[in-house]
Amino acid sequence: MTTKLSAEDIMKNWDTFISNIDTYISEPRRSKLKDFYNKYQERIMMMPASNKKEYHSAFPGGYVDHVNRVVLGARKFHSLWTEMGCDTSTYTMEELIFSAINHDLGKMGDDENEAYIPQTDAWRKDKLGEDYTFNTKLAFASVPDRSLFLLMSNDIKYTFNEMVAIQTHDGLYDEGNKKYLMGYMPELKPRTALPYILHQADMMAARIEWETDYLPKFKGDKKVEVKLQPVNKFSIKAPKLSNPDAPFANLLNNI
Repeated sequence: MTTKLSAEDIMKNWDTFISNIDTYISEPRRSKLKDFYNKYQERIMMMPASNKKEYHSAFPGGYVDHVNRVVLGARKFHSLWTEMGCDTSTYTMEELIFSAINHDLGKMGDDENEAYIPQTDAWRKDKLGEDYTFNTKLAFASVPDRSLFLLMSNDIKYTFNEMVAIQTHDGLYDEGNKKYLMGYMPELKPRTALPYILHQADMMAARIEWETDYLPKFKGDKKVEVKLQPVNKFSIKAPKLSNPDAPFANLLNNI
């Protein structure tokens, strides 16, 4: 059972990813974000969103597909929370989309090392569903911490709202978020619903991606190949990658 994005799907998703930056992020952050992401384009557009099928989107192109889904979900949850009476004036649309675009950035690793690399252990790949493994050359940091560090170290500024949203996007699945999300005194609670909206969008996206890839197994068809629909409205010809030595270059060129 596998999920597969075509080379064209991967390039369409990348186009949508950059289009979201163009549409929602103002200068000078727009240019700085695009410079950063274009610098690492070949790595980021081929990254998985996780290392195991049992999690979500553990396939080439899964990361950008997931981020685009979170951006779309965040916009829809913003409308729903507004309709239900939430004071959404406590954050801006740019803060919402910036947080969604960069919430999992730490999964790219650092300047020199990818966080996820293809699993070479056949047993772990077959029995544990680990198509990827963690790169031990990379010093440990949580995904939110590394996300914020990468933004900071590339001179991409973020607001207090964005910092808290990115830091807490895993909600209470991360014990470290209790200090932000489990305050019982009014003055200790977040002053904006942004962290909750981002968490809901991320959780929904990951759940849908997991269902697409894994629910067929429980229906008894273990050989089904699932076609995940990319979140985009663009059409672009998929070129060959320019750097044949890039970590996942051969994956895209052989799709």
